[in-house]
Amino acid sequence: MKKLEMMISNEFIQSKTQKYFDKVCPLTQDVQVQVPLCTNEEISDAIEKAHTAYLSWKDTPIMTRTRLMLRYQALIKENIDEIAKILSIEQGKTFDDAKGDIVRGYEVVEFACSAPTLMMGETVEHVSNKMNTYSYRQPLGVCAGITPFNFPAMIPLWMFPLAIVAGNAFILKPSEMVPNTTMKLAELFIEAGAPKDLLQVVHGQKDQVDALLDHPKVLAYSFVGSPAVGEYIYSRATANLKRAQAFVGAKNHMVVMPDANKENVLNALVGASMGAAGQRCMGISVALFVGSAREWIPELIAKLKEVKPGAWNDKDANYGPVMTKAAQNKIEGLIQSGVDEGATLLLDGRGATVEGYSNGNWVGPTVFTKVDVDMAIYKEEIFGPVLSILEPKNLSEALDIINNNMFGNGTSIFTASGASATRFRREVQVGQVGINLPIPVPLPFFSFTGWRGSFYGDLHAYGKQAITFYTETKTVTEKWFEDEESEGVAFDFKADHSK
Repeated sequence: MKKLEMMISNEFIQSKTQKYFDKVCPLTQDVQVQVPLCTNEEISDAIEKAHTAYLSWKDTPIMTRTRLMLRYQALIKENIDEIAKILSIEQGKTFDDAKGDIVRGYEVVEFACSAPTLMMGETVEHVSNKMNTYSYRQPLGVCAGITPFNFPAMIPLWMFPLAIVAGNAFILKPSEMVPNTTMKLAELFIEAGAPKDLLQVVHGQKDQVDALLDHPKVLAYSFVGSPAVGEYIYSRATANLKRAQAFVGAKNHMVVMPDANKENVLNALVGASMGAAGQRCMGISVALFVGSAREWIPELIAKLKEVKPGAWNDKDANYGPVMTKAAQNKIEGLIQSGVDEGATLLLDGRGATVEGYSNGNWVGPTVFTKVDVDMAIYKEEIFGPVLSILEPKNLSEALDIINNNMFGNGTSIFTASGASATRFRREVQVGQVGINLPIPVPLPFFSFTGWRGSFYGDLHAYGKQAITFYTETKTVTEKWFEDEESEGVAFDFKADHSK
């Protein structure tokens, strides 16, 4: 069985560990690759080498760093079909969905090419008498990223390109369930001309993450994943006095007003709730049909009955398997809990089958109505193709439901009323809002701005906030004297603004 390599010093090398994780295919349960649980010594060595690379990279001209990203985004585009195939085979996404994953990633790399503007500081002349103040953005040093299984291309590309173009070095620890996509991205980064040791890729699980979190030369951490793991990583990183950002759980609501365009609503809801087998942190898992909009529910069910899971290379498949048997079992357990707690199961995806893949982690489209906010299917992030429907009487009630939920990642409203949309946008306590579109993921020149229980930290992913996260501000105040000019001793702390 193939043993996955690390990427250290721009070389792909075998770990010396004796411990491996068997990464299995979500379609067949066959072991695809053995992922090394890297030793502490290997991780420490990768960090030390990255720190050495940072010391020279931070002084590399900004245009040189930018040209690296220009070459890199071109290579990703040229190799998108190959990357998508790797991604689909290991993650289970349909081929087209995998390409979408990659596109949203390389858009961040394209944004990184704006580095000369993004890295600009600020200047004010004559802040006081013959005194000027200006600021620089300077890199932190070595940063680290811990990425999830659901977006094997997009999430790593959220992280290391922006950190590196800002002048840092980076250690990437991809999910052990989808490591091959990351390794291909790392290979292309080397091909683009990345200096030695600037990006290192290590593998592992909790012990390896702890080694990254506790190393004194790693100064900032980016994480995307489950709430429990995110809370742990954020707490341990900040306890070590490091910067951290953790993007975690979600329960995204879509509000359907009676004046909305029915066909647009139904098509949007089908794709947003079932796409990627529901394994999207911005997917829709709760639909709020307001007032008479509830009359559209039977038509929604009819459309959802036509949605079919399947293998990545099946052009008729709408989505693939969920990632693991454990995930399938959890989803099916939550479906049963919905039944036990009194929700009405209109569409049951348990027991779904796909010809030729009897061992796949299949869950068919599932829909509940008569859902109460105290039920587990509402409170917990199911992360599967399961849609819960609630029927608030009006927009005020819908807003209360959303704002009382612990998560605040994304939400949307479908309406023909500008007044309703404006009120929703203003009052909803969620970081990313869509108006007549279901999945409002911002393009990279904005930032990914989940709120409340969906995010731990203060600076978000990509956009200008990411550059701020990966840099420190140095402020310089200067005063120059002419040849024979001098000042007396001053004991107060007061600038002279009189002239």
